Amino acid sequence: MRVLVVEDDEEMAHAIGVGLRRAKMAVDVAFDGASGLERALVNDYNVIVLDRDLPGMHGDKVCTELLAAGCQSRVLLLTAASSTEDLVNGLALGADDYLAKPFDFPVLVARISALARRSQPAHPPLLRHGDLVLDAARRVAHRADRRLPLAHKEFGVLEMLLAARGRIVSAEELLEHVWDEQADPFTNAVKITISRLRTKLGEPAVIQTVAKSGYRIGEATATP
Repeated sequence: MRVLVVEDDEEMAHAIGVGLRRAKMAVDVAFDGASGLERALVNDYNVIVLDRDLPGMHGDKVCTELLAAGCQSRVLLLTAASSTEDLVNGLALGADDYLAKPFDFPVLVARISALARRSQPAHPPLLRHGDLVLDAARRVAHRADRRLPLAHKEFGVLEMLLAARGRIVSAEELLEHVWDEQADPFTNAVKITISRLRTKLGEPAVIQTVAKSGYRIGEATATP
């Protein structure tokens, strides 16, 4: 899951970013409306966490510009204003959800997770393949009742592969959705993450490499 946080309070923005990364999300951060809009239109985010009271380009303007551009990302507005009128006005801008400051961080994570599920083709809350089970809401995975100690990139890759239901997922697609904008498109990070993920999943192997195409979840047979 890839998230953009647009928040002019740098301390809060960094704190949100750290917390979301701990929740196994890839996070980019922008500190003003103009740069946030630019990132949102260039990259494919599942969710944009958008402060409404931004200097320069106001958050309301960013939201309406995203809607006009046909952006498919879900938008969660953050604001210090919490009246019913503010809520209605925020949703009328085209935002998908609205959260007043101050907020409990677990609530923010839950709202983002719910929006992310709406940004993709619907899939069950529990993704399964044989004895492998991934809980997208709780951000945990098990195999044969053993909890898997997955790093957030490993979790993101496994979630995408399971959600694809046997479809081949390219390394470029994984890089776009699981890594943030700091990722080098020529890196072998995907290959390394797949290797580590296979080790943690154990045998029999379930991730198949399809030459010159990518990866998929397949039969539980050994993979070269």
